[in-house]
Parts: sequence; C-alpha cells; structure tokens
Amino acid sequence: MSEGHNTATENALKNSASAYLRSAIHQPVKWHEWGEEAFARAQAENKPVLLDIGAVWCHWCHVMDRESYENPRTAELINEHFVAIKVDRDERPDVDTRYQAAVSAISGQGGWPLTAFLTPDGKPFFGGTYFPPEDRHGRPGLPRVLLTMAEAFQTKRGEVDESATSVMAAIEHNESFMGRAGNPGSELVGKVVEAALKQFDSRSGGFGSQPKFPHSGAIDLLLDVASRASSLATPATADQAKVAALVSLEKMSRGGIYDQLAGGFHRYSVDDRWVVPHFEKMAYDNSELLKNYVHAYQSFVEPECARIAKDIIRWMDEWLSDRERGGFYSSQDADFSLDDDGDYFTWTRDEAAAVLTPEELTVAGEFYDIGEIGDMHHNPEKNVLHVRSAFESIASKHRIGFDVARNLLTSAKAKLYAARLKRPTPYIDKTMYVGWNGMCISAYFEAGRVLDMPQVRDFALKSLDRVLAAAWGQEIGLAHVVAYGEGKEGRGVPGTLEDYAFLGNAALDAWENTGEYKYYEASQKIAETLVDRFYDAVGGGFFDTEAGDGKEKLGALSVRRKPLQDSPTPAGNSVAAMLLLRLWAVNDREDYATKALETLETFAGIVEHFGLYAASYGLALQRMVKGPVEVCIVGEGVLARELEAAALARYAVNKSVVRLRKDQLAELPPALAETLPHLPGVTDPSVVAIAVVCTAKGCLPPVHSAEELAEMLNQTL
Repeated sequence: MSEGHNTATENALKNSASAYLRSAIHQPVKWHEWGEEAFARAQAENKPVLLDIGAVWCHWCHVMDRESYENPRTAELINEHFVAIKVDRDERPDVDTRYQAAVSAISGQGGWPLTAFLTPDGKPFFGGTYFPPEDRHGRPGLPRVLLTMAEAFQTKRGEVDESATSVMAAIEHNESFMGRAGNPGSELVGKVVEAALKQFDSRSGGFGSQPKFPHSGAIDLLLDVASRASSLATPATADQAKVAALVSLEKMSRGGIYDQLAGGFHRYSVDDRWVVPHFEKMAYDNSELLKNYVHAYQSFVEPECARIAKDIIRWMDEWLSDRERGGFYSSQDADFSLDDDGDYFTWTRDEAAAVLTPEELTVAGEFYDIGEIGDMHHNPEKNVLHVRSAFESIASKHRIGFDVARNLLTSAKAKLYAARLKRPTPYIDKTMYVGWNGMCISAYFEAGRVLDMPQVRDFALKSLDRVLAAAWGQEIGLAHVVAYGEGKEGRGVPGTLEDYAFLGNAALDAWENTGEYKYYEASQKIAETLVDRFYDAVGGGFFDTEAGDGKEKLGALSVRRKPLQDSPTPAGNSVAAMLLLRLWAVNDREDYATKALETLETFAGIVEHFGLYAASYGLALQRMVKGPVEVCIVGEGVLARELEAAALARYAVNKSVVRLRKDQLAELPPALAETLPHLPGVTDPSVVAIAVVCTAKGCLPPVHSAEELAEMLNQTL
C-alpha cells in the first residue's frame, strides 16, 4: 500500500492479512471479512449478504474488481442494499468449497470469482461467477443483478428463504455423498485406471479436451500400474498406462503450459494441445507435477523427465521459496496488471528479434514457434513459447551442426529470459499454507533422493522444520497458514483435513530420508490429532473441518463435507488414508489400518463414477491392496548409496525407502524396532551397509548388494 492512499476510503479489510483481501482495501465497497461481525450486522440491518470469493492469482477476479467493485455507483448499490463480504479462497477453502457447491447447484457452474447472495444467516439463494458491469452477451450486468436480488429479498422473502433452504439441502446432499462397499480391491483400482485410459488424448496427451488440466494423480496412478505388469489384469494394461503417462508428460513439457524459459507449469491450458495456458502458477500444481516427472524417471530412466523435474525445482527455488528461512510461497499471478493479459510470458517476433542475433532467432524462432502470427486472441502477434519442431530437424534443415544449433538455442533461451526479467513481474503471493507446503516438501524429498540433489532434500528439511515450529502444536493442533506475505505472520485460521494429511505425510517422508526419529514422532502426533478431530467414527471417513467447539457454524459451514474428488489438489480423505497406511506399516497400529480401510470402504460404491477425478483414492487403495514394502538401508558410504539407488529404482506407491545410520537403530517405530535390529548382520560392525525388505508378512533376509536387492524387489513388488 503506497503512502499516497487516502486512509479515509479504507474499508474493514484494512485489518486483513490476506494479500487478496488487502488489494481491495481502497475499494468504495464496504467490505467485511468472513466472520460473526459481518453476519451479525446483516441480521441487525435485515440485509442480504453479497459474498465475493476470489484469489490473488485469479485474473477475472481482478477484472470484476476493476469493472464493478471500484465503480462508485455500483459500490453505492452494494452498500445501500447489502452487507458485503470478501473471501480469499486460498485462506478459507472451507468457505469456498461449500459456496462453490451452492452456486453449482443454482447455476450449473462454479469457479472464480464466485458471486453469491445469502440470507442474513448465510444461506445462499442465488449466485454465479463473473458478472459484467452491464448487460453483455446474454449475461446480466452486476447492477441489474444487485437490484433484482435486493428487491427479491425485500418483497419476496418467503420465496428467497424457500430457495435458500432448498440450496442448503442440495449442498448437504452433494457434500454427504457416500457409497459404502465392503472389501474394495484391485478391481476398483482397475476401474479408476480404465476411466483415465478412456479419457486419454493419444494425439496431444492429457485427458479429455479443453480446458485441459494436468491431472497429476491420474498420471501417478498410471505410472504405478506401468511399473509392474502384474498389477492389473493384463500386461497390455501396463503398456497402455505407460504410453498414456509418458505421452502426457512429454506433450505438457513441450507445450505453452510449461514455462520454457523459467521452468515450472502454469495452472491449465485453454486449448487441448497445451499451447495457450492460464498463466498463473500454483505451488500445488508444481509440487505434484514434480513428483510425476520424478516418478517417470524412476521407472523408465527418461532423461527428459529428469531435466523437466530439475527445471521445476529451478523455478520453485528462484520464485516460490524463502531460501533463508525455508518454506514455499503459494502462487504467482498470471499478469502484472489487467492490461497485461499474459504479456509478461509471451513474445512478438519483433520482441524476440530485438534481443537475439539472427542466427539465434533462426533456431529459437523455429524451435519455440515464434512467428509473425502468434497464439493470443487479444494480440495475435503475441506467441506463447512452445516446442513445435524436433530440434534435430531444425539443425538439419538449416545445415547447422548439431552442437552449434544446441549452443545457439541455449544462448537464445538465456537472452530471452534475461530480457523477460526486465519486464514488470507478476505478483508472487508469499503466503505459506500448511497443506501446500506439505505437498512441496514431499515433492522435494522425492526429487532430492531420486535425482541425487542433496541440497533439495536439505531445503525440504529446513522448510518442514519451519512449518512445524510455526504452525503445529499438539494441544492447539495445526494452523492453516504458516505465514502471510509482506512480513505478516500466520494467525488463527484452523488447519483443514488437507493441512494435517499433507504435513503428516511430509514429516514421514523426512523420517524416511534422514532416519531422525523426531520426524516420525511428528507424523505420528499429527496423525493422532487428525483422527481425533476429523474422523467420523459413525459413518467412516474424514470431514474436511474439525467438529468444532459446540458453537453454531456460520452459513454453509454448518454442512459437513467428506472430500473425495481431486479438485485440484488430492482429496483429503485419500491422503489421510494414505498417511494411516504408511504409519501402520512401521508401527503396527491396527486401529490405523482399520480406519484407513473404513475410509476407503466409505466411498467404494461411488468411486468409479468419479473416474480420474478420484485418482488419489486409487493410489491409496493400490497401496492397501498391494500391501506395504519397506526397504531399509542401514549403513553409510558408497555401498549404502548404491543400495539406496537400487531401492529407489522404479516407482511404486506401496514402496517406502528408509535410510538409517547404525546409531539410529536404537530408536525406531515399533514394528521395525521389533525386527530390524535383530536380523543377522544388521548391527555387525564389520558390515558397512545392508538392505532389508519388510512386508506386512515380515522381513526378508538381509542382502548386501544392489543386484540382490533389485532382484528381491522384482519378486516383491
């Protein structure tokens, strides 16, 4: 906020910590944050509530802000007839998910900005997404909608209340879906895989048509299936899964959805060929795609997958992380301003020519498809950099030596990126959310091990330590926010199911990577609190929010949700079940295995209807069906690293690799403590390093070479 702003125009959002809410401080709308005060005012004044839900990275949210909420006449209408509440969907996913369900029930669509009209007690009776400033293209303008809703509330209150009641009933029905089925098994995993394969786009990769999202969970499930031909009905299924996963990863990395200069992925593509993206970049998309490329490299040793993984890390290191203190920021905006519309990331032919030599432009222009006619509708001269031609064909076509052409492309890429860095840069939201940090930390642990990048693993540890110190306490539980940007520390938004599940998994990843018992303890305590506060002991499965302290929940928060669908992050129930299964494998807590099974059974009757949108459920179920495979590498030195590399080869969702020093054998989780130190050779001082494979049936005889370990895993997985 600049010094020149007139504080007399500030609304109640001046006390907000959220970057998105603070961007609206000087709007003439008398905004309130979500809370009891706003709803008490609505009831006292007998006014309906205008609820606006958006995010700092959301282009159309900013468009609607400028067109409508910064318009004095529109603001006057709102202030006269409504109590206005603005919500940051990243800060309050619990509020967003419920009102998304409400607006979808009303209008058949959701998204951001979300515009909802509520009764004074928070029940939705009408809503939509973006409304233009005046009637346009068959869509009513916001002023007309405001007047219509205000009049309906005053003159047709009975109909409004009836509509609100029916919408709440629809939310409760939609959000309480359960289809219990006993003993889900490999057949159900197969149905989720089959659904993904049916939607696979063999020409352009990915699933379905435009707009096209990465669906990282589905890719991981296909990679798991592809890595072991015996996992489903036929080897042909494994071959199909391999093709679908690798083609999707290749096509995405060659498309405009991938930032060819800085690394990292944009949120989704508006076309089915991955060329023109929505340019915002999210922490959770890049964490899950990083895992995809690492897992593909694990199983199929594709060098390009390793290169893209390292490039994602490069972008996250440079732009999305606090290198000094640890932790991951949440997002980067699509645009610098509303007049930008992706211009920061795109190039005209003349812009490229201004920074490249003619020789560099010849190679880079053809490789990245930088033409006189580009890809952007608002400016046809603007090109989204994407790989159009095979590099070898470009070198051959222009009779340039391969190495010379490669050097020209490398220098061109460096110059284009350096020139782009001089442009005004889209905003980085430095808010650190617990769940998204858990996802990024887990991805960094996996990448650091598989790609042999110790500095990546070290940053994951630093980040985890910060999150645990700032956001976790066994008595008070988890917060949702580690820290806000611009130096504002996190405050009392309680953690959600996803926060607990993702951070619990990240802490367990830390223990597997380091053998440090404190990280196992942290995962165990987070899991205990997760079960205590979120598990439904009557109906099975996990609610997305805590049961609460007995106080009545505001508005649609009274609806209990059990998230199953991956949208866009992996669903909380699936990730929680995965955490319990992983912990059960090392501590023999049968109650964890039972609750994981009950969670999977709770949704087993309806999962196939969600298809690839339930891929994370498929991964959790695959882990349960296949049973745990714990590979413990004990020792140090060259041999230990060779054994670890052999253990990591090939991705399998039910496989965990634990790295231990011999002095750490004195402090192990219960199931390992009972067996591992007592096996022959494990504690023998003359044995430099040893590998032990443990399954649910017990531990196999220790092995001393990478070849023996690889053969044992071939038989076990």
